[in-house]
Formats: sequence, C-alpha cells, structure tokens
Amino acid sequence: MSITHVSGRFDGKTAVVTGAGSGVGRATTLRLAAEGANVFALDIAADALAETATLAEGLAGKVSTRVTDVSSRDECFAAVAEAVAEFGGLDVLGNVAGIARAEHILDVTEAQYRRMMGVNTDGYFFMCQAAIPHLLERSGNIVNIASNAGVTGQAYGVVYTMSKGAVVQLTRSLAWEFAKKPLRVNAIAPGMVDTALVANYQMPSDVDWDLVGRVMAPRPAAQPEDIASMFAYVASAEAHNVHGAILANDSGLTAG
Repeated sequence: MSITHVSGRFDGKTAVVTGAGSGVGRATTLRLAAEGANVFALDIAADALAETATLAEGLAGKVSTRVTDVSSRDECFAAVAEAVAEFGGLDVLGNVAGIARAEHILDVTEAQYRRMMGVNTDGYFFMCQAAIPHLLERSGNIVNIASNAGVTGQAYGVVYTMSKGAVVQLTRSLAWEFAKKPLRVNAIAPGMVDTALVANYQMPSDVDWDLVGRVMAPRPAAQPEDIASMFAYVASAEAHNVHGAILANDSGLTAG
C-alpha cells in the first residue's frame, strides 16, 4: 500500500495521541509526525511506546512519550498538562486507546467490565475534559476512534459495543455543546483493522458463528495506516467544515 504524506500539513501543530504504542495509535502518531506535527504519544505499555518513538526518529515533527493509564482522570490531566508545557499548546486530541474482548454477558466479571469501560469510555471523557480548554485557545479539534460496533449490535460483545456507543454519543454531544465555539469534534468508526488487538481477539468456544458472521465484512481488513490517513484529514484544516461526524471506515459493513 502506497501512502502519500501531505508535507507540512501539521507544521507548528501539537497533537496528543492515546494508544500510541501499537496499531492505529502508532500509525496515527507516525502519520502526524511525518506531516510536521509535534506529537505527545501516550500508552500504558512502556516498551511499545519506546518502539513508536524509535520509529518516529527522523520525521518532520518531534514525538515525545509518556506512559499513561487513560482510565485514571488524574493521569489524563497530568498528560495533557505535560504536553502543553513541552510544546506550548495543543491543537489535536486523538483518543485512540482501546481494549476489546468477546464474551458471554453472563460471564463478565465486574473487574472486566470496569476495565473496558475505564479505558474505552472514561479515558475518552477525561482526555476531552483535560484537553478542551487548551484546544479552544488554538481552534483545535478532537478525533475519537469509535467503531462500527458503536452503531450496530454485536453478539458476544455487549460491553465493548456499549463502550463504543458511548464514544459515538460523546462525539455528537460535544459537537453540539461547542457548536458556537472554535472547536471541532469528530469520530472515525472502523470495522476490522489488522492490528494485534484483532489478531489476539478470542471468541468463546461455544459461539453461534451464524450470529458472528452478521458483522463480518466480505472485504479484507483495513490496515492501521488506512485509519491514520482518515485521521490526518479530519484533524487538518482541510476538514474545517467536518464537525460532529461519525465517519465509517469499515469496508461497507454498516452500509446496510
């Protein structure tokens, strides 16, 4: 797959990207840095985050890292404060961090439920809370990574679909709340993406595959760079009229 970077598109801009240690978060970090952004990259996995920083060496923008658990409000606010202190402001927030798991609803423990909602929903909310005052100062924008699972029901994924549905509504509600302010808020809703998260996704042994097949697209899975490409457009000044959108990137899965 050939990727065409828009040279200088993010010159002078600063982005905070969560989940930057792998998958879509890493691809987005590298894409923004290649186009000139200074990126403050967050992830809970220190080794993976360090690898992202190594891959970013020599790109047009600088990538700094911070090990962060986005399910903690204090961690989210500390991370944003550190990013602003280092780079002088904030233009883009990319909420990418997420976890996924398939399970029968009756088997979900409270700890499993709290962890998924903590990362996939609480983290997005707290990062937005922390970032919005700084984004308003520079007419910035938020790009949330939702999922096709946030707009369709899926068997064996009740908690995950709940969490991503919350991201969809967070995006729409923030878009309305700040409709008269210099802030854009959008979401990208991928389908299957070829990442470690998907590769390690395990179904219960007794699932009904007929139900699972209803949410499987016939086309190949996207690559992380496909989502990063859309992210770069939505986060850029080219998308100045895109606000409150839930943008599908799912190989047509939600077309009908």
